[in-house]
Amino acid sequence: MTSSAPPQPRYHDAFRRLAGQIESGELAAGDRLPSERWLCDQFGVSRTTVRRAIEELVTAGLVEASGRVAAPAGAPASNELMSLTDLARARGLTATADVRSAAVRPATLDEADVFQVGAGTDVFELRRRRLLDGLAVAIDHDRVPLRHLPDALRIDFTTASLYASLAAAGSRVVRSSMQIEAHAADAEQAGLLGLDAGAPVLCSLDHATNASGQVVNIGRTVYRSDRHRFLATFVRRPRPE
Repeated sequence: MTSSAPPQPRYHDAFRRLAGQIESGELAAGDRLPSERWLCDQFGVSRTTVRRAIEELVTAGLVEASGRVAAPAGAPASNELMSLTDLARARGLTATADVRSAAVRPATLDEADVFQVGAGTDVFELRRRRLLDGLAVAIDHDRVPLRHLPDALRIDFTTASLYASLAAAGSRVVRSSMQIEAHAADAEQAGLLGLDAGAPVLCSLDHATNASGQVVNIGRTVYRSDRHRFLATFVRRPRPE
């Protein structure tokens, strides 16, 4: 005599199919689930069944109560300021760097204006190619007033995080103002990133400040656009009547 397993409730199939889309990346973190009506038509079930499936997804931690796909456990919040080293660690990757140059030089007039220091003040300048699990993803150009990182020349920036080093020196970065633009890679950038000259890259310019409101780093980063993604959260504030 054989026994058959009891039939699965109807919502389970919808739950399983949606969970599969999330796990495969078809529905990515931050994406909003399709409308209930669309899901009803897609799966051939009632709205009550769809709602029960979504409740199970929320219980399983795959979907937020807002209806958006949840970030994987350990992933940073979309508006959290993290270094590339921290981002890599959160995703189980290893961040390393090829240091192209590291030197102390006098601040230019433009740098002095941003840092609110006298022209000619010592500035530490660092240029690196950044890698994740050995794959080139970006080129960094950072400038830091030496007073905020006195031991800069003794730090091994092939593995050290600049933000972590600043925090250890008493100038923890708490805010970054960033501008991002699309560019075509020049010959040097293309060579360092393993691209063809003229390939699309993303360029960011940011001013990082500490808790005292002092700019402690001017950073310019060129990213391989096929190996890096920016995620931002925007909030629409109610307007006064």
